[in-house]
Amino acid sequence: MNAATPPDADPMLVHLAQTLVQEGGRWRARQGGWLLDSHFQPVFSFPHRRAVGYEALLRVTAADGQAVSPLHFFEQLESFEAQWAADRLCRLLHVNNFVHQAGDIGWLFLNIHPAVFVHGAMQTQALDASVRTVQALGLPMHRLVLEVTEDVMAQETDFQQAVAAVRETGCLLALDDFGAGHSNFDRIWHIHPEIVKLDRSLLRRACGSPRIARVLAQMVSLLHECGSLVLLEGVETRDEALLALDVDVDLVQGFVFGRPVPGTLGPTGASQEIDEIWSLLDQRHAAGRAELGARVNPYRSALKAAQAVLPTLGLAQACAPLLALPGVQAVFALDDQGRHVAEQLLPQSPGLVDADPRFEPLGLPSEARWARRPYFRRALDEPGVVQMTRPYLSLHGPRMCVTLSVAVPVAGRLQVLCVDIDWVSDPA
Repeated sequence: MNAATPPDADPMLVHLAQTLVQEGGRWRARQGGWLLDSHFQPVFSFPHRRAVGYEALLRVTAADGQAVSPLHFFEQLESFEAQWAADRLCRLLHVNNFVHQAGDIGWLFLNIHPAVFVHGAMQTQALDASVRTVQALGLPMHRLVLEVTEDVMAQETDFQQAVAAVRETGCLLALDDFGAGHSNFDRIWHIHPEIVKLDRSLLRRACGSPRIARVLAQMVSLLHECGSLVLLEGVETRDEALLALDVDVDLVQGFVFGRPVPGTLGPTGASQEIDEIWSLLDQRHAAGRAELGARVNPYRSALKAAQAVLPTLGLAQACAPLLALPGVQAVFALDDQGRHVAEQLLPQSPGLVDADPRFEPLGLPSEARWARRPYFRRALDEPGVVQMTRPYLSLHGPRMCVTLSVAVPVAGRLQVLCVDIDWVSDPA
């Protein structure tokens, strides 16, 4: 039994469909001595706690029965035309398998060979034929996600035209392997992919460094601002899954959730694995809050004590106990415009705030204006309530720090009392 094709299909598509055979309840394709098969790996949504799509992955078996990589299969094809035909065959195979095994919901993620994606008329012809085939098989185009890697974007004009052609089909576009090489947010702004797939290398680095984990969280936030969902692939352990959830990615894919299999798993409700990871994250956050409280509370208490006596004793006398605490980088007070009301106070202990001569142009912080800093704005929004920042780079060294701040009425106007605390959370 051969796969069906639209009545107006082009001759190449008809020929390719004739190479598909149904074996063991699924479709396979034979090309020369090669046997091509579809495997599907689930893509899970953390908020929805279930599979929301499947990436189709090619599996290739040589004539001697040995499994070979898809890359090797494409490399041995002698011409671009042969690669183009094989690329179309793979998509035809995957779509046939997906519509026979998947339910009525869920995305199908399909990879496009980079050279084929930007090859002008051939790409347009292949897309047109793919649209007709997908529709004939009963899969709506809005359930299709076409993946393309960043490395084809060097061909800027061809790439823009290819993106426009994909947009006209009504499917979604995913930018794959973002962060693997010379990734550029300018590309995100230009093509507006609905989904950005972060490369596993980012996850691997972030798992070994709290500092890089914070950067990854900011990258995810920026991608969200660009209007893209973020998918983190290659999640293989529970620790990696916890980090993926913590940095607020939308979608995850990896061995910890499901390995590629010949059939789709089907979105059959909440994933027990994801529920367990949510539970572990809740426990980790509770422990983190307790640890953070134990670490910060001495500074918070000293700052509140200084707040109470600042209007009568002045900055130096009111903050002397606060300045004596270990790890304090500086104590300072700002007026309601973010300017220093007096010289900042520095600890007497040597070494902590030794100046780095490379950053000498950023000296004299008391002449600066800090009205745009989050610790200043939040304190003014809630007078009397102690605020705390995320770790960031201070000008003392420079070193990582967090800032505690509180707005205090002094002589009829608000002042923001601040303390910078040394924050070495990443020994590397």
